[in-house]
Amino acid sequence: MTEETEGQPPSDDAYALNAATVDAILAAVEVGARERLIEYLAHMHPADVADLLEQIEEPRRVRLVELWGPDLNGDVLTELEEGVRDTVLATLTPKQLSEAVQELDTDDVVYLVEDLDEPQQEAVLDALDDADRVAVEQSLTYPEYTAGRLMQREMVTAPVHWTVGDVIDYMRASDDLPEQFYDIIIVDPAMHPVGEVRLGKVMAHPRSVKLDTLMEQDFRTIPVDQRQEDVAYAFNQYHMIQAPVVNADGRLVGIVTIDDAMDVLEDEAEEDMKLLAGVGDEEISDSTMAIVQRRFPWLLVNLITAIIASIVISLFSSTIEAIVALAVLMPIVASMGGNAATQTLTVAVRALATRDLTGSNAMRIVRRELVAGTINGAAFAVIMAVVGIIWFGNPMLGVVLAIAMVGNLAVAGLAGILVPIGLDRAGADPALASGTFVTTVTDVVGFLLFLGLASALLL
Repeated sequence: MTEETEGQPPSDDAYALNAATVDAILAAVEVGARERLIEYLAHMHPADVADLLEQIEEPRRVRLVELWGPDLNGDVLTELEEGVRDTVLATLTPKQLSEAVQELDTDDVVYLVEDLDEPQQEAVLDALDDADRVAVEQSLTYPEYTAGRLMQREMVTAPVHWTVGDVIDYMRASDDLPEQFYDIIIVDPAMHPVGEVRLGKVMAHPRSVKLDTLMEQDFRTIPVDQRQEDVAYAFNQYHMIQAPVVNADGRLVGIVTIDDAMDVLEDEAEEDMKLLAGVGDEEISDSTMAIVQRRFPWLLVNLITAIIASIVISLFSSTIEAIVALAVLMPIVASMGGNAATQTLTVAVRALATRDLTGSNAMRIVRRELVAGTINGAAFAVIMAVVGIIWFGNPMLGVVLAIAMVGNLAVAGLAGILVPIGLDRAGADPALASGTFVTTVTDVVGFLLFLGLASALLL
């Protein structure tokens, strides 16, 4: 990576992989220059190495991992998207894999081993010391996508009667502190967390100050079986850096840190965006056939909804034959309704995901979207009425077009908000199917309004 020129703003690709470096790495892979490859990779952040592995084609990826094998940085494995990670893990020998994970935190080890086959999983577990192995195996007993899978066991605790001096002496004497930590968790004799103290406060106060006088006022714990998306929401909502995780008895079993919570938040947002586009769990590194298999069902659903809209149009075939201008103007009505509904739908799905759209404000938001759609519809109705009159010289056609525009944009606003709310209340993911339902509603209503009015007023 080259440094930015002094005084110039950073470019849009400031953190993109350097093309020359990528070419040099791939050249080293091609000729089997292992030492040169290791030298290049040693100067790269694990996230950048993961990006490199995700961006190159699979044969080169496999060759790179084989060449790097014994020196592979375990942190790279935790940065990889799932499909590429599986390929990399399959390329490593059990010994190489076990060596790569020895320095990882327990939450990262859990993330890696939960989907491995038994021989690979056993090789990783055998590489851990007894305490870490027990911690990982216990974490694997918790349901997927819960705090129990997300948490790490490495943490710093202190009894409630300790002073600042006691905890400083403890940390200096310990040879098993986490590599990174932010708070000291205060526990009672039964290992129930009763508070937490920021490291900054420890360093800023005299040794004689008791820890319980420095505890944070907004202390929160997370149940071990809480869904990971709820954990991420709590971190984002309450600006937490780390949070203790407790079992059913309220005893401390681990902590969740902000980096893991934000990873979940990013994954949830990415998942919603992909579902709205109908591409499912698709990655840039997927093969052509994998992409075809994931996209085909959604395209099939879209085909069915298009057929439904076509059936509505066919009901007015005689009207269209009599007034050819209707065929020219129909796509405008449908397109405007679809775009307006997509705008509302996107905002609604995101608001549901962030808990900003709730039962207490749902009706107010529905009314707002209905009014907004009607106002936009009225504004575009005037424009399209003028277009219809000038283009086709038929004032009544302009009136029909204007009324259809108002009606369809009002319906689009309602559908864009009511469909995701309805799916959410039914327990379905509103991002999963909202787009299909909303598109069908706006197309059918738009064609019915426009062609129905045309039949009644123009024939």
